Amino acid sequence: MYRPNIEVADIFREYSHLLTGISKEQWKVVNAIVNCRTEALGGHLSECNKCDYKDQSYNSCRNRHCPKCQFSKKEKWVQKRIEELIPVDYFHAVFTLPHELNPLILQNKRVCYELLFRAVSETLKEVAENPKYLGAKIGFFSILHTWGQSLVEHPHIHVVIPSGGINEEKKTWVKIKKKFLLPIKVLSLVFRGKYLSFLEKEYQNGNLEFHGRCEDLQHEKTFKWLLISTTKKKWVVYIKKSFAGPKQVLNYLGNYTHRIAISNYRVKKLENGKVHFIIRDYADNNKKKVMVLDVVEFMRRFLLHVLPRGFVRIRHYGILGSRFKKVNIELARSFLKEKAKLIAEIVTIPKEEPYTFIYEKVFNCPICEGHERLKIIPLSSFYNSS
Repeated sequence: MYRPNIEVADIFREYSHLLTGISKEQWKVVNAIVNCRTEALGGHLSECNKCDYKDQSYNSCRNRHCPKCQFSKKEKWVQKRIEELIPVDYFHAVFTLPHELNPLILQNKRVCYELLFRAVSETLKEVAENPKYLGAKIGFFSILHTWGQSLVEHPHIHVVIPSGGINEEKKTWVKIKKKFLLPIKVLSLVFRGKYLSFLEKEYQNGNLEFHGRCEDLQHEKTFKWLLISTTKKKWVVYIKKSFAGPKQVLNYLGNYTHRIAISNYRVKKLENGKVHFIIRDYADNNKKKVMVLDVVEFMRRFLLHVLPRGFVRIRHYGILGSRFKKVNIELARSFLKEKAKLIAEIVTIPKEEPYTFIYEKVFNCPICEGHERLKIIPLSSFYNSS
């Protein structure tokens, strides 16, 4: 397996002492990333049950902001979603906020991100239930991303939506009327109206903080001017039919679930206090380019995307909401009997060992034929005594 020469952990390990003015939560993330898979967190011994092969490994920090701790979480999450597939095409939508709101959002992450989830979910459900467009209850899951390719603040939500919904009165699955799911212009206008309305209400209730460059926004006229100015900007809503069927859904889900601001594989070089990393320039036909940032600025941008403690960044709504999810999925499948066989082959998870393939992928014995699994032995006592 290819391992990058420079990792985000190496950057923080060497230069984190230069950071100033960061929060306690951000320091916790820095320490977790620096200590990940080092002696500081203890380790374990992988021992083959057929030959004499042994391999000693250090434990992971399991912090959701760590670039090295997302793979297994992603695989487990995707496998859980397998059982929830509906045999229809799926759409991918993106809802983006204007960058003029970024300073306010950075100072009020929990409030503003909650409002973003709420505005997106209410917009999709309201427009979909309108008989003029679909006339059905839809389901979807949403994933919050807060970064752009250059690591600057870029809050947006990715949404994965089955093509159609349930009409409870007629007890049928309602198919989309045209090739698109819902009209983008309508979604954009409703989304803008809802988010600004929610934001203004939070201001009136005194739930927003204003510091530094946002200090003037505590005055009502200035705050309202900000809201009005954003109505002149484009509120980007993008919908694309990304999947041709359930198998394509599974291949795509992992790309947007447990991704963090930057992967280690994008970091190419650390030289003379400068970080060189790969970006994709969307304004230039998605060409890959190298961006160079001062190491302190790189760390600062990375830490912009540390989420508030306990904040849930993957959420399920509508007929795929947690409360009645199983009932609604079975109902949708019953309406689509002729297509149900499309997912029959995929939904075959061994009940006794649901995550066996992950275990074997990570811990295959490199010596034995037949890929014998390795026995994992904790080494906490070893590290405590050393």
